[in-house]
Amino acid sequence: MDYHYRSVADLNSCIVKNISRNPKDIDLIVGIPRSGMLAASMLALHTNSLLTDVEGFIAGRLFETGRRLRDRTKSFDECRRVLVIDDSVRSGYSIKEIKSRIDDRYPDKEILYAAVFGPGKQKGLVDICYEDCPTPRLFEWNLMHHDVLNASCVDLDGVLCRDPSREENDDSTNYIEFIQTVKPYMRPTVKLGYIVTNRLEKYRPQTEAWLQQNGIEYGELIMLNLPNKQARREANCYSTHKAKVYLETKSALFIESSELQSKEISQITGKSVFCVDTRQVINPTFVERNRGRVLKRLRKLKQLKKLKLSGTGKF
Repeated sequence: MDYHYRSVADLNSCIVKNISRNPKDIDLIVGIPRSGMLAASMLALHTNSLLTDVEGFIAGRLFETGRRLRDRTKSFDECRRVLVIDDSVRSGYSIKEIKSRIDDRYPDKEILYAAVFGPGKQKGLVDICYEDCPTPRLFEWNLMHHDVLNASCVDLDGVLCRDPSREENDDSTNYIEFIQTVKPYMRPTVKLGYIVTNRLEKYRPQTEAWLQQNGIEYGELIMLNLPNKQARREANCYSTHKAKVYLETKSALFIESSELQSKEISQITGKSVFCVDTRQVINPTFVERNRGRVLKRLRKLKQLKKLKLSGTGKF
């Protein structure tokens, strides 16, 4: 399954490209928490507009503008045309809930609704939808809180925490101290299906303790069953180990730190990989995705060719 992925850079680019589609004379931009605030902040900065969130709007409160615009802005009561924006719309639940809370609150204000990524207007949920983004879709700004992680493989070093330095990666006391004390990069707010790492199996107790200590929930921790660092280097199975697990678990997505390993995992499995280092989803080519089918077809053609040459085949 290929995911329609949008990065923070994509979000910003889409907003900039579609500014002209907004109605003129927008007095106030209202962001729908939580991720809608990212889109609202970007739009407000690009258009030099007033900004608040939904609760602020209900309370008649504006965000501070800073010294540069302090004497040039309207008061809340003076704001007549309001744009309420979210980063995306799908079911429309958030938009409908917000509408029920604010539509009749200020009869003197014209309230419009927008989403950066749709489908949106096709369903009559918003007045403006900047870009159609089909499902399944992933956004950089909420990936580590997405339910897709329940059925995904997630690398450990470089994703959940930093990679060890050369000095720390000594397969001895320094490495154990690293495992026990390294600070997490991020704490996913959903349960991970599988944590797949090239850490050696002998470090399972320390790794499990670290995951529990940092509140990271997961279904299964899969490590590399080799005796030591030297054996791991000689085996050189960094990508194949992860690809094998990815295929066997039939996971929806693999999240990997290394760009090289991300590409290799995608090539081997014919499946999508999110690369943390580049903040992009690497999708397999048509050949990679259909490698098994292509090889099967080539073998069949070879067999048919042999039959034809021997005079026993019928075509």
